[in-house]
Amino acid sequence: MVKKRRRHTAAFKFRVALEALEGRKTISQLSSEHEIHPNLIRAWKRQLQEDGPRVFATNGERKQREQEAQEAELYEQIGRLKMELEWLKKKVARFGS
Repeated sequence: MVKKRRRHTAAFKFRVALEALEGRKTISQLSSEHEIHPNLIRAWKRQLQEDGPRVFATNGERKQREQEAQEAELYEQIGRLKMELEWLKKKVARFGS
């Protein structure tokens, strides 16, 4: 009999890893309580410890990347409009003379 693989949400992983970091319960107690292999809890705990500082930094970095992308798009649009304006000036100059 094949056991179907369970998928856990990010919120669930975070909660279990946080419980493991708090140290109120052992990894084996958490494993029994949540019916998860202890190695999985250790991996989530390690990931939370390593990536924790980046969780708070990402929001600002994401906004900065979005702003840079928007600026690049606007500069590109300005360049296109300048080219169109120059082209129109040349066309008008031909008919105006």
